[in-house]
Amino acid sequence: MYSIGLNTTSYNNYNTAINTVTASDSKIEKKCEKPAFNPFMSNVSFGASTVQLRTSLSSKDEKNKYKTLVKFTDKDTKKQLNYLLKSGILLNSDSNDKSTTLDNLYKIATTERAQGLNNANILKETIATLSDPHIITQRFGNIPQTYQNQAVQLAGEHAADVNVEYSGTCVASSIEFNLAQKHPAEFARFAAGLSSPQMSVNKTIKMNNLADNTLDAIWLLNAFEIPFEANNFDEAHLKFAPDKNAIVRAHIQTVDKDPLERSSLDVLMQSTFMQVGSQQSYDSLCDKRAGKFNQNDKGLIEFEKTFTESVVEDKNKISVTYQTIDENARLVGYETDFNTMKKQITDALKLGDNVIIGYTLVDGSNTIINGHEITITGTRTEKNGKLIFICNDTDDDMSKSVEYSEDYLLPKIHHAALPQSVVSNDMNIVENWVEGLKTYKKLKQQSLQNNQYQRIA
Repeated sequence: MYSIGLNTTSYNNYNTAINTVTASDSKIEKKCEKPAFNPFMSNVSFGASTVQLRTSLSSKDEKNKYKTLVKFTDKDTKKQLNYLLKSGILLNSDSNDKSTTLDNLYKIATTERAQGLNNANILKETIATLSDPHIITQRFGNIPQTYQNQAVQLAGEHAADVNVEYSGTCVASSIEFNLAQKHPAEFARFAAGLSSPQMSVNKTIKMNNLADNTLDAIWLLNAFEIPFEANNFDEAHLKFAPDKNAIVRAHIQTVDKDPLERSSLDVLMQSTFMQVGSQQSYDSLCDKRAGKFNQNDKGLIEFEKTFTESVVEDKNKISVTYQTIDENARLVGYETDFNTMKKQITDALKLGDNVIIGYTLVDGSNTIINGHEITITGTRTEKNGKLIFICNDTDDDMSKSVEYSEDYLLPKIHHAALPQSVVSNDMNIVENWVEGLKTYKKLKQQSLQNNQYQRIA
């Protein structure tokens, strides 16, 4: 995992600033139906690996598990389950332990769930999300009066912030979407583990997907404070878990979910990925974080986002910074031309990857007023030759894709996470741990200076 440049802009929700954007900017969206999954393909590629596509139950064990799942589902969920089978998603085995989506759904249905959750609801939410990942949202639900006192007590000094209106989980929800769409068996495995009584899931990753040097990879793992074991120079065994207050939010969304709000599964997934990126400092009740790399208490910065993507997918991701931002948060230029930017993104899509990007909104003086993360899932070309990016936005209250023209989107892209092979020949690569160490030292020095000034005062 590498990073080219580093900006400490946090990528949160942009709705708080959307009123300052011109009317022409706010109306460029064009909604479209999600791209169809082709059930007739013989196999499907997920990054560097190719997974055989199976669309029929072949063993007695698979048939018995499928029959069991049917017993747990209502009419609509049965249709979704049948879609998962016919599309090849159900028997996909692109997971860290090679278990299938079916194996993990069966585990959700037949083994104990964490206190406050129930089997049928988690199963239904997992099947629905795998059937259409576009339903994933970052919109927090309200806390009913019944749970207000409990939430306030648990939130402590952040008690006033428990009624979250706009969340900072766009990075986490984009990673959740990507996992569900590109790695369904792994998504189901995460769903099973995070909703279990242990509320955690283990994953083995390759050290060289973090850094070329094993010691640098270990530095990163230690810096992000993620629980891990490394018994050799090649692999590390990581433990992913949501924050301690996530179960409160997840339980509320189980018993009191309103339309357009997050599911209990969204809560667990997004909390877990926020924990990874924020150095285990996230709090689901107030949607705030601490951590050593970010002075902002909401969202994740580019460096944190790239690390999270890399360990969740176990892929060598490079964070490419495209915009040049000055010390006053003004957009003053670009690190590369738009054609190169477009080529890198489309090359990544051709490899079978989605591309999670961070884009910025600026005011009349080109000062950044906010940022947001969305996922590019594909492209199409108009008759005039212009490229249209097909994207997923977890904060638009729409369970469909959205389309942006290249003329609109490319100038707004601040950074993109891309496979190493796509950009290694085009740009000067700086290893991610180097950028992280530089940022850590910078923030630590600023903290020491601030403390010194306070003592003098």
